Amino acid sequence: MLTLHHLNDSRSQRILWLLEELGTPYEMKKYQRMETRLAPPELAAVHPLGKSPIITDGDIKIAESGAIVDYLIRRYGQGNGKPAMMPAPSSADYEVYNEWLHYSEGSAMLPLMLHLYVSRLKEAGAPLHPRIDSETANHLGYVDGALKGREFFVGNSLSGADIQMSFVGEMAKIFDKLGPYPNLSAWLSRMHARPAFQRSIEKGGPYRFV
Repeated sequence: MLTLHHLNDSRSQRILWLLEELGTPYEMKKYQRMETRLAPPELAAVHPLGKSPIITDGDIKIAESGAIVDYLIRRYGQGNGKPAMMPAPSSADYEVYNEWLHYSEGSAMLPLMLHLYVSRLKEAGAPLHPRIDSETANHLGYVDGALKGREFFVGNSLSGADIQMSFVGEMAKIFDKLGPYPNLSAWLSRMHARPAFQRSIEKGGPYRFV
């Protein structure tokens, strides 16, 4: 049985959304953050990193969001009337798609996570904010430009790129950074309106990231 090990208020939310979009049967095991906002020790029994999301599928165990998105779409998103959710590997769009999968965590999330942690330092972190804000604006501006005139990141339908990039939009919204980026803001609203996204919130519970 395909199992999602789901931690509240985490990147696992986008995997839950993807599973709902794919419509493939799955089991969800829920874990709650501790008062420290860290993951509970029970997750370390599933994977040495003790992080979420994690999926298990028979003997397969995967812990990284991008790898999970890639695996689920290749394994469960093809044929039988299910949405493909990725371009054909031989197409030019596939390279764009693959870049977004890696860009989300490889580049875009870094300044947003720095903002999260440095903000907790209060006045001690003030000297770092101008550089963090500059990098955040650089990446959000890039993403906003890529979405100009587009409904989705790649092609004309939802893909794993949209799933993977959703956490960037979520964090930008939480930090009240979306104002200058209307294309990104509108895209996030469209994703939130999808029935599968709404089902994922119903099943995973309301979430907050700070």
